Amino acid sequence: METRSRVIQSQRQPLVNMTITPGHFATRNSHINYYVDLTSIKSNHVMAKLAAEELAATETGTIPVDTIVCLDGTEVVAAFLAETISAKELRGINRHGAIVVLTPEINTSGQLMFRDNYQKMINHKNILLLVAQATTGITITQAIECIDYYRGRTIGIHALFSAIDRIRGMSINSIFPRDYVADYSTYQPVECPSCKAKHKIDALVNSYGYSKI
Repeated sequence: METRSRVIQSQRQPLVNMTITPGHFATRNSHINYYVDLTSIKSNHVMAKLAAEELAATETGTIPVDTIVCLDGTEVVAAFLAETISAKELRGINRHGAIVVLTPEINTSGQLMFRDNYQKMINHKNILLLVAQATTGITITQAIECIDYYRGRTIGIHALFSAIDRIRGMSINSIFPRDYVADYSTYQPVECPSCKAKHKIDALVNSYGYSKI
């Protein structure tokens, strides 16, 4: 499978890159024709810092950020994003300078939640949501609903890779928008053309990576 992979660099920051592999892949919510590997961005501190700077440079919001809620193992990027947003030149936007970085817990029912000791960092706070990938938008919707439940205000959405432009009336700011992988497609399993053609699934994929079948 890996022999089909190729590396794609960010046009704005060539040191930031992702690896894509064509094939037939199954996620929790859909089937996709590319596996998008963002491991290096999420785990390499140099690349994570550059990715955060790129996201911050294209951030157009004027509302101060109190908390970054991060999903899909993006904690390293989120920490650098908080540092960049709260840097001296941006203090006019961020009223406190300090930004909280949180990852929601997933309970046994698959729902996102925050324990009591973290809820004060969400309640009536301005929340920036950071995800690794935005494909169907289901995970983002779940995260926004979780933030709403704890009375937070989602003021922006960042993604490393995004196959969609908007969700719930908000634009998704991404390093790698869909045009980087122009033929990227996602399907409901019953509508998947690879399944209809009886092509086997190459791997099961989620935010942690992939497992070959």
